[in-house]
Amino acid sequence: MSTIAADYEKTEIGTIQIAPEVIEVIAGLAAVEVEGVAGMSGGLAGGIAELLGRKNLSKGVKVEVGQREAAVDVSIIVEYGNKIPEVASAIQANVKRSIEMMTGLHVVEVNVHIHDVHFKPAEKIVEEDSLNRVK
Repeated sequence: MSTIAADYEKTEIGTIQIAPEVIEVIAGLAAVEVEGVAGMSGGLAGGIAELLGRKNLSKGVKVEVGQREAAVDVSIIVEYGNKIPEVASAIQANVKRSIEMMTGLHVVEVNVHIHDVHFKPAEKIVEEDSLNRVK
């Protein structure tokens, strides 16, 4: 899905144009707000899904924007132990609501792509003996 620049909306005193990158950031923020999302996925380029932080929230998001409508694809990494269909459904609702509220565009679809499952690293077990030893 490619990003298409939105047409200008004409008002009485000028025009309004929302850049597709703005919609990508809104969608990225809305996706990572959902419980169970470990991060955004940059895709499977080279066969490796990349876990990304909050610095580049448009990564893993593709939008197609018209003058009045938008379609969104979100690629995410789910935290292990969460029900994937529930997380995906919550992402769809949150992304749609956020974009429509902030931009006034009608979101016709939100496609969620799960690229990986993130496992929390195992905590190191510290033996009590090593803590109680006197040197």
